[in-house]
Amino acid sequence: MTKYLYKYLPVLLLAFAVSGCTEVELASHVAKTTPIMGSKSQGTFKVGNPYKIAGKTYRPRETYNFEQTGIASWYGPGFHGKRTANGETFDENELTAAHKTLQMPSLVRVTNLENGRSVVVRVNDRGPFSKGRILDLSKRGAELLGFKNQGTARVKLQVLSQESLQIAEMAKKGRNTRGTELAYNNTTRQTIANRKPAPTPKPAVARTAPVPSVEVAELESPVPGHLNQGRFYPDPVVKNYPVHPTNLYVQVASVTNPDNAQQLAGTLQGIGRAQVQPARVNGRDFYRVRIGPIANVQTADLVLKQLSSVGQNDAIVVVD
Repeated sequence: MTKYLYKYLPVLLLAFAVSGCTEVELASHVAKTTPIMGSKSQGTFKVGNPYKIAGKTYRPRETYNFEQTGIASWYGPGFHGKRTANGETFDENELTAAHKTLQMPSLVRVTNLENGRSVVVRVNDRGPFSKGRILDLSKRGAELLGFKNQGTARVKLQVLSQESLQIAEMAKKGRNTRGTELAYNNTTRQTIANRKPAPTPKPAVARTAPVPSVEVAELESPVPGHLNQGRFYPDPVVKNYPVHPTNLYVQVASVTNPDNAQQLAGTLQGIGRAQVQPARVNGRDFYRVRIGPIANVQTADLVLKQLSSVGQNDAIVVVD
C-alpha cells in the first residue's frame, strides 16, 4: 500500500568556509570511492568525520536547510547490492543518491534544470568523487530525470526538511521506518507515531518497539513512497516544472574582499573569460570569481583540469 510523506519546508542556501584566505560557498569535487565515515553514527544514521580524497578534504554536516545547483551524474552497475556509506544496501532500481556532505539518510528533491523533470530521492551514500559533480543518482533516478543516456544533467537539489528530520530520528534509533510515513488526509493531522501501518499479510512479521510521539507541521501536497527492508524510499513519481534558461560557470572562489576577487580574476584570463559576480548569502556579501558562461559540461571539465594544473583545486561547476 502506498505511504505518504508531506511536502518539504522552504530551504536556504548554505555557505561553507574553507581554510586559507579564500571563503568558499561550496566544496569542490574530486574518482568515486566510498570513505569510511566515523562520528555521529547510530543505526543507519551517519554524518561522519571530515575525510580526504585526492588531496581534497570534505566536511560532512547535519543540516536540514540546504540547496545546491550543479552537475549530477549516475551510478549503478558494479555497485548494485553493495553496502552504501551508512550501511544500507544499494539498489540501483530505487530512488537514491550519493552526496559528499549531507547526513545519511536524508530526502532530497532533485530537479533536472534542462527538462523540468523532478523526483525525490533518498541520500544514503557518499560521492560523487569526480570533479565538477555534486550528486550521484541511482540508475532509476537518472532514468526518471531523463539523463541516463547522456550521463550528466544540470540539476538543483533541495533537502526536504521535515521529512529528512523524521527519517533521521528513526535511523538514529536503529529502528525500521514502519509507521513513520504520514497518510495524506485533508481533514486530520497525524503524528509520526500515531500513524498506524497497513495490515501485514500473513505470515506476520515481528513488531518493532513503540515509536515515541513526534509532532509534525501541517504541510501541503504529499510525496508518495514505500518501504523496502523497513526503510522509506520515494515512489517513482515525476513532477514537471517550467524550464528556464541556465548558464554554466566554473567558480574558482567566493571571497569577501572585492579587491582579492578582481586580482584573482585577472590571473585567470589565460584560461577563460573570468569575471567577478557579487552575491549576498545569509546576510553576507561575497564576490564570486567565475569563468564562463561555458557551453557544456565537457568544456567545464576541461576548464577544471586547467585550473588544477595551476593550483586552483577548489574550483567547482555551478549552474545559474
